[in-house]
Amino acid sequence: MNTLMSDIKITKTKTTKIHDVDFDNLNFGRTFSDHMLVCDFKDGKWQSPEIVPYQAIVLDPSAKIFHYGQSVFEGLKAYKDTDDSVWLFRPLENFKRLNISAKRLAMPELPEEIFMDGLKALLKVDSEWIPKKEGSSLYIRPFIFASGNGFHASPADEYKFVIALAPSGAYFSGNVKVLIEETYSRSANGGVGFAKAGGNYAGQFYPTQLAVEKGYQQVIWTDDTNHEYIEEAGAMNIFIRINDTLITGPTSDRILDGITRKSIIDIAKAEGIPVEVRKITVTEVVNAAKDGSLKEMFGAGTAAVVSPISGFGYKGIDYDLPELKETYAAFIKKYITDIQTNKSEDPFGWRVKV
Repeated sequence: MNTLMSDIKITKTKTTKIHDVDFDNLNFGRTFSDHMLVCDFKDGKWQSPEIVPYQAIVLDPSAKIFHYGQSVFEGLKAYKDTDDSVWLFRPLENFKRLNISAKRLAMPELPEEIFMDGLKALLKVDSEWIPKKEGSSLYIRPFIFASGNGFHASPADEYKFVIALAPSGAYFSGNVKVLIEETYSRSANGGVGFAKAGGNYAGQFYPTQLAVEKGYQQVIWTDDTNHEYIEEAGAMNIFIRINDTLITGPTSDRILDGITRKSIIDIAKAEGIPVEVRKITVTEVVNAAKDGSLKEMFGAGTAAVVSPISGFGYKGIDYDLPELKETYAAFIKKYITDIQTNKSEDPFGWRVKV
């Protein structure tokens, strides 16, 4: 297949919604642009993508997405610089991970040209929807789900790929207080924790609700065996700073290979920040909090980029982290967002112009 942006059929909306949007007060992922990209998989192959007005998707009640959960997604952002040029941040990593997730759920992998050319064409159509306010961006949600019908417990024979756009403000504001999980698990060895499968997130909601009821905002996930090792922070990867060393867990069947995570590791190495990719126990973190060597904890992901953690609870005891004037979290977040918004040089070649 050789899909080019000029080949993609575009049907524009007759009435734009953009004038009804307050771009200075955007919630995250609540407002949607005028158009979306759609592409169907049927008869054993992906069809031609189209850009259409943002609209509801009509499905048969027997569509397998409702019954067997074949659904994977990605999240990335588009930014405008002061010259109104549009930029993406490492989009091929999102494309690769989408296919890794699809393969694990027995779904058809997507050709690169449909993802990349389709995304760029959609961003050109809805470029006016990319906010320029500091901290804002155009959140991009590509996803694939089973649209084929039938109650038989087997992979579907038809799928739909969609890219939808949501101009958004900051994902989090302020620091987050978290609870280290002792009972529930986000994922298990041999499972789908490394995939961005919708069911992974559905399974997180109930334990997170329990944590919220106890006065926390998020859960720190631990391993499924003995709840001995720190793994992820809510829907994000986690970094822990002990003294001057930044530590994050290795990727595995259970831990998502986060694009922000990989970027932070590369930045730390380039900037001379000691960084270790290794297992870290809950006991090590608790002891570091007690002796004062625990300096920072933060989540890392596309939506928030970096989300500082102000304290954590474990076995009925709360531990506060110190308030530092200069933090790795603030330094790294600025480093990444400056690359994303074309405010600085990009020594890694991560920035992609649309």
